[in-house]
Amino acid sequence: QVELVESGGGSVQAGGSLRLSCEGSGYVYSRYCMGWYRQVPGKESEGVAAIDSDGTTTYADAVKGRFTISKDDKNTLYLQMSDLTPDDTAMYYCAADILWNWCSKWEFHYKGQGTQVTVSS
Repeated sequence: QVELVESGGGSVQAGGSLRLSCEGSGYVYSRYCMGWYRQVPGKESEGVAAIDSDGTTTYADAVKGRFTISKDDKNTLYLQMSDLTPDDTAMYYCAADILWNWCSKWEFHYKGQGTQVTVSS
């Protein structure tokens, strides 16, 4: 059973930084692509970043140059967020899939419970 557990969310002032982490289990970590998406209540979810098993990455235009997705050799995915703005306020979800074709389109089969990020002006 695939399990994804996020951590690292919190409250920060505009211009600040946060690093989100996601620990995965129950699947062959090295073979899956992984990513982050976010959602604000009442709005559709928005893809943020994704990383393939070979390290290929993709980012949403809204976060390019400010967010960096990475993963370690074990089972942890990261999202380094810098120069945060109030528009980045959302619940951030870690997600995974076996196919990069899905991850790169923000379509994920497996999802975590989310961690809240709040950016104040």
